[in-house]
Amino acid sequence: MKVKKASKRKFDEELIEDKYEEVREKINENEGNKRIRFLLPLKTKDGSIKKQVIEEDIESEEEEEKFNENENIEEEVENDSDNDFIETFQMKKQNVKVKKDMSEIELMAHRRKLLNERKIKIGLTASTLLENPEIKVKNFTVLLDFMEENTPEKLAGKLRPKKGDHRIIPEPELQLGEVAITCMCDLLATHPYFNYSSNIVCFLIPYLNNKYPKVREIVAKCFSQIFKEDKKLELTLTIVRKLNQLIKAKEYSLHTEALSVLLSLRIRNVNLDKERDEELKQKKLQNHKSRILALSKRERKRNKKLQEVEKELLETKAEENKAQAEKVLTEIISIVFTIYFKVIKTFPNSKILSSCLEGLAKFAHCINLDFYQDLVNAINKLLANGNLGLRERLHCIQTVFTILSGHGSSLTIDPHRFYLHLYKILPDVHMARNEENCEILVHCLTQALINRRKRVTQARLNSFIKKILTVTLQLQHHGSLGLLGVVRKLLQLCKTTEILLDTDSSVGEGLYQPELDDPEYCNAHRTAAWELVALQRHYHSIVQKMAKNLACNVPTSGEGSLIAEIAKLSAEELYSQYNPSEVAFNPPVSVPKKNVGKYSITFRGHFIDFKFSNYIEKYKEFSNIRTNLDFYEALQIESAL
Repeated sequence: MKVKKASKRKFDEELIEDKYEEVREKINENEGNKRIRFLLPLKTKDGSIKKQVIEEDIESEEEEEKFNENENIEEEVENDSDNDFIETFQMKKQNVKVKKDMSEIELMAHRRKLLNERKIKIGLTASTLLENPEIKVKNFTVLLDFMEENTPEKLAGKLRPKKGDHRIIPEPELQLGEVAITCMCDLLATHPYFNYSSNIVCFLIPYLNNKYPKVREIVAKCFSQIFKEDKKLELTLTIVRKLNQLIKAKEYSLHTEALSVLLSLRIRNVNLDKERDEELKQKKLQNHKSRILALSKRERKRNKKLQEVEKELLETKAEENKAQAEKVLTEIISIVFTIYFKVIKTFPNSKILSSCLEGLAKFAHCINLDFYQDLVNAINKLLANGNLGLRERLHCIQTVFTILSGHGSSLTIDPHRFYLHLYKILPDVHMARNEENCEILVHCLTQALINRRKRVTQARLNSFIKKILTVTLQLQHHGSLGLLGVVRKLLQLCKTTEILLDTDSSVGEGLYQPELDDPEYCNAHRTAAWELVALQRHYHSIVQKMAKNLACNVPTSGEGSLIAEIAKLSAEELYSQYNPSEVAFNPPVSVPKKNVGKYSITFRGHFIDFKFSNYIEKYKEFSNIRTNLDFYEALQIESAL
């Protein structure tokens, strides 16, 4: 009986399965290209049983299966003599391999074909995903596989080898790595506020210390652009923080780009003491308010005074948004100065010292008053060691005089030793090797002599003016104009300097000693500005006019005066406006006129003077013999004429 029941049960199950298949085939025939999938039924709350049926598109599945066969594609990059990237592909499942003897055109065509296939696959996968995201959720895996492939987009990591790995990177991989870094930098510069911007910053920061100069240049250019265009300053603060971490991790032993990029920060009028001043102001207002409440006797008078104080308090609160931006900027400059001070005090011999001093010279007006004395002493120690180059010494002097010309003007610091350093290195700036330092020199002289003219002695001013005029003879025209602009300003503001324009002056005793290093004892009042005579024959027309203007004691009208366009320019503007770095001469040089001499040859080929004609004939007779022309004899003939 048991055997009969089991066989009967098995027979019933087979009939049910056959019936199920027949129904499914009929449904598939009616639906055409639709495939029906029957899932387990669901029992609803009311007790009824609901069937689950899913319709699938057969064509989309076939396309997906077709492209899934090609999902593992490897790219190998080679470089030809023209530095073009030629990629060869190996397809594992389709067994499509690149032949070694393929030409460049065939390789490029093969590459284009594979790229088009990839584009089609990405498009179809994304479109089917959008049509039914719940069912086609596996398409995400297909799209993510493209990102995880071993392609040159990951070659950027090869530009940062592990410690101890001294293998030389092949040129093709190096170029692809530079392309990858460039793409990341362009993404960050174009969209600096998207979600993963901080991640990209963390990725790019180490490349500022990369051993390849081109890579450092790409990243530094990107960060400089962000510093100039970032209005929210949030990304700027992130970059500065990460940069500070990198500098600490490398113990200040890194390339100069890591610090020179900070020079692009938009730091103008940041006062690190402003927060403390605001707190003191708030405290005074609160105390004033409490005194009014305690001392007032009449209600009306008290209310009036209270309204005035409340109005002032509201005005201070209205600036909270502005104060928040200033707070971020203050934090940025605090981190920057922390880096600079650490380099000067702890690592004065590092190769980033030059960039550090240049940054201090640019942002010295923002330094907190509490650090002025320590900073000046540290800079004086650097100058005393004598290990700095000319540019570094100029930056040190510029930093000190920027401090003393701004918030630190009230400090009791004797700048005499810095005037000695500046006076001593003036002749070292010349056209042969280091004229690019002339711009820094113009800034230093403006701050040391013009901005502090009331605290400079007459002897020191005269000595500086005399040596400045001497230096103008060894510079290009834009450098000479910058220094002449400093002298012109001093002649306008300090009438005691007119003694250098008097050639018959015999005031005082002694002789001018230009070889001395101390301007106080050079006796510059015993000489005159003879350099202005030579400068009036300068090759540049504006230098000629400027020299004549100074020789005539800077007149505003009449002979020797300058036109308004030139007279209103400062020393820095004169230097930059006439800079020939763009290979453009300003103003343009006119074509010289044809000069016809007094004695010339007639149209018939005969000489007017027979003596000179005889001399030429005599020379022709000995033309076959290698003899030199006797110019002395020619001059005697000319003088006799």
